Amino acid sequence: MARWCYRHRLVVLVLWVGALFGLGAAGTSAGTDYSNVFSLPDTDSKQAYDLMTKAFPRSSGDTDTVVWRSSGDAGPVTDTAVRSRIEPALKEIAGMRGVGEVVGPYDAKNATQISRDGRTAFAQITFTDRANEVPKDLVQKVVDTAQGAERDGLQVELGGQAITRIQEPPTGVSEVVGIAAAAVVLFLAFGSLFAMLLPIVVAIMGVGSGMMATMLLSHVTNVPEVAPLLGSLIGLGVGIDYALFIVTRHRRGIQRGLEPEESAVRALNTSGRAVLFAGGTVCIALAGMLVMNLRFLDGVVIATSLTVVLSVLAAVTLLPALLGLLGPRVLSRKQRRKLAGAGPDPAEASGPAARWSAYVQERPRSIAAMALVVMAVLALPVLSLRLGATDQGNNQESTTTRQAYDLLAEGFGPGFNGPLQVVVPGGADTTELVRTIRATDGVAQAAAAPPAGGITVIQVVPKTSPQSVGTDRLIDRLRDDVIPEAGVEAHVGGVTAVFKDFASVTGDRLPYFVGAIIGLGFLLLLIAFRSLVVPLTAALMNLIAAAASFGVLVAVFQWGWGTEFLGIGKEGPITAFLPVIMLSLLFGLSMDYQVFLVSRMHEEWVHTGDNARAVRVGLAETSRVINCAALIMICVFSAFVLSGDMEGAMAGIGLAAAVALDAFILRTALVPAAMHLLGRSNWWLPGWLEGRLPHLAVEPAESPTGPTKITGPNKNTGFDKNTEHIETTEHIKAAEPETSGTGGATVIHGFLRTADGDPLAGASVTLVSRGGRQLDRVTSIADGSYIVSVPAPGAYILAVTARGLASRAHHVTVGGGPLVYDVELSDDGAGLVN
Repeated sequence: MARWCYRHRLVVLVLWVGALFGLGAAGTSAGTDYSNVFSLPDTDSKQAYDLMTKAFPRSSGDTDTVVWRSSGDAGPVTDTAVRSRIEPALKEIAGMRGVGEVVGPYDAKNATQISRDGRTAFAQITFTDRANEVPKDLVQKVVDTAQGAERDGLQVELGGQAITRIQEPPTGVSEVVGIAAAAVVLFLAFGSLFAMLLPIVVAIMGVGSGMMATMLLSHVTNVPEVAPLLGSLIGLGVGIDYALFIVTRHRRGIQRGLEPEESAVRALNTSGRAVLFAGGTVCIALAGMLVMNLRFLDGVVIATSLTVVLSVLAAVTLLPALLGLLGPRVLSRKQRRKLAGAGPDPAEASGPAARWSAYVQERPRSIAAMALVVMAVLALPVLSLRLGATDQGNNQESTTTRQAYDLLAEGFGPGFNGPLQVVVPGGADTTELVRTIRATDGVAQAAAAPPAGGITVIQVVPKTSPQSVGTDRLIDRLRDDVIPEAGVEAHVGGVTAVFKDFASVTGDRLPYFVGAIIGLGFLLLLIAFRSLVVPLTAALMNLIAAAASFGVLVAVFQWGWGTEFLGIGKEGPITAFLPVIMLSLLFGLSMDYQVFLVSRMHEEWVHTGDNARAVRVGLAETSRVINCAALIMICVFSAFVLSGDMEGAMAGIGLAAAVALDAFILRTALVPAAMHLLGRSNWWLPGWLEGRLPHLAVEPAESPTGPTKITGPNKNTGFDKNTEHIETTEHIKAAEPETSGTGGATVIHGFLRTADGDPLAGASVTLVSRGGRQLDRVTSIADGSYIVSVPAPGAYILAVTARGLASRAHHVTVGGGPLVYDVELSDDGAGLVN
C-alpha cells in the first residue's frame, strides 16, 4: 500500500483534499447538536430528574441571568434611580428577536429575586434556542444592552451558558498556537522546511476530517460539547507524532543510501506498522471508557477514537504520497550535499543520545533511585484528589460570568448558585418535610413550589457553595437521615447533586477501568515482545506516570498553585470525568513510547542475545525521536490552556505533565535503568506460554546495517551436516516438532545472494516448526539480509522463496545461540553457503 500511495501520490492527495472539503461542507451546513448528558441510571439524582421532567416539561431555550448590584450613594435596587436604568434595558432585551421571556424582580410575585439587604437583584432571560444555538451577535447585543445601564454605584453583570460563549477565544486559537509551537520544534529537529511541514499537514488533515465527522455524528448520537476539544487535542498530538516517527525513519533511510521510494516503503513497513499498533492501542484504551457505563463518555469515545483513526489513516496513506512529492527534498540542502559528498551515514548512533545511553548503563541504580524520588514527590498531591465539577465560579475574575456568580453568592448566599431540588412524588404532604429541611444544619433556606402533576419540588439553598465539601455532606445528610426520618418518598436532585453522583459513580468504577486498561496493555506487550517482565514494567510505569500527572493536576487546579500565572481562573475540584479520559489517553500515549523504545531493544536482543547492548542501543537510537515527539505533544497540549474551557485546560495541563514525565523521566531514565538492573530476566518467558501465544510483529525483523560478530553452532561451508535438503515445501509437514523446550528465544540470520553473488532483496524467508506451524516470516531487505525469530533451541524448517526461482526448504537445528546462514539462490534451487 505504501508503494502504491507513493507512486499514485496525486490521486491520494486529491482524495484526501476532497474528503476534507466534503466533510467540511456537510458539517457546516448541518451545524452542531452537542449535548451534555450527565444523568446516571440507578442514582437518586436521576430519579429526581425524571420526576421533574414529567411534572415540569422544560423549555428548549437556554436561561441566563442579569445581575445588578448598587453601592454607595446609589441606594437600594428598588430606588427609582436604579429602576429607571434597569427596567428600560430589560424591556429592550425582551423585545429582541430570539429572546423568549424576561422575568424581572420588580413584579411583586418575583420579590425573592431581590436580596435581603436590597442591594442585589437579578432577572432571568430565556432564549428561544439552546445555548450552543443562540447566535453570538444576539448574546453580545444582550450583554451590551444590559451593561449599558451601568453608572457609578451600579454594577451589571451577566451569567449563563449562552453568555459564556462570547467569552471564549476565537475557535481554533489553541490549535493554531499548538501547531505553531510544534512547527518550531520540528524545524529544529529536521532542519528542513519541507520535512517540518509533513507532520503538520498530516495532522491537520486527520484532525480536520475528524472534527467535521464529529459535527455530523452529533446529530445522531449524544456528543458532549467538550468532545471535539478533546478530539482535536489528542488528534493533533498523535497525528504529528506518528508522522514524525515515519518521516524520521524515512530520512534516516535516505541518509544511509536508500533510494527515496525504497526508503519510504521501508519506513512505512517498519515505523508505519508500529504506528498502526500504537494507534490501535490508543483507540482500544479510549474504548475502555465504555467500561464505565457513563453515557456522557460515549460521545467522548466516538469523537476521540474517530479522530485518532483518521490521523493514523493519514499517516499511512497521505504521508507516503507527500513523501513521493518531495523526493530527496525531505532532507535539507546541507544534508543532501553531505550525502552526495561524503556518502551514506554510518549505522551506529552517536551524539548526546548515545552518551546518555552509556551513562544510564554505567549508573543504573542511582538513576533509577533519583527518577523514583522525583515521581514520588510529584505524586504526593494525588492523595488529596477530590472529584467534582467546575462552574462559572471557576472562570477568570475579569469575565462577566464570574462577576455575576460572585454577586449572586454575595447577595443571596454562596449556595444560591447551586440549589438542590428535593422532589416528592405522589402528592404527599410536604409541610413537615420542609420544616425539617429548614432546621437541618447547612441549609440556608427551603421552600416548596406549588404541586404539579402530583409532584412537589422543594427548593433547598445550601449555606455553602456548590463545590464545597459541606454541600456534599448536606446532600448525604438529606438522603440518609432527613428524608428517611420524615417517612416520605423523596429524591434529591439538581445540578449539584447530579455532579456529586457522577463523581461518586466515577470513583467507584475507576478501579475496574484502570484494571481493564492495564490488563489490556500487559496482554498486548506480552504478545508483541514475548516477555513477562517487559509488560509488567510497562504497567508499573503507567501507574507511576498516572499518579505523578494527577499530582500535578491537583496542585495546579485544586490547590491553585500557578492558576493566576496561567490565567485559568479559580481553583476547584477536578472534573469528575477527567481521570477516565486522561487515563485512557495516558495509557495510549505511554504504550506508543514503550513500543517505539522496547521494539528497538527487542530487535537488538534477538540479534545479539546481549541485554546490556540491547538496552543501550535501543535507548540511543530512539530517545531523541521520543523526546522530540514528547516535546511536540507538550506544546500542543499546553496550548489548550488558551481554549477558554476549564475542562480543556485541565486535560491540556494534565496530559502535558504526563507526557513530559513519561518521556523525559520514565522512558529515557527509569525504564532503561530498570532493564539494565534486571538483565536477561527482561526477556524471560516460560516455554509452555511461548507455544500458546499468537505471534504479533510490531515491526518486521531487520538485520542491522554493517557487520556484527556472532558466534553460532554452524560455521561450515556448503550444507550443514544436520541439514537435510528437501525438494518442495509440501514436505514441510512431514515430521513432528522437535524443539527442546529449554533455553530462551534466539534467531537465524544471514544474507541471501544470487548465483552471481548479488544481494537478493524481496525474497521470502519462513521459519516453520517440524509440525508445520509458521513461526516467523520476513522479507529480505536491499542488502539481501534477513533475520527470523526462533522461539527456543530445537529443530526447524527454513523455507526460502523468490520470484522466478524455485522454492526450497531445509531442516535446521538451532542451539543456544544465534545461527548464521547465508543462502545462495539459483534457478536450480537453494544452497546454504556459510
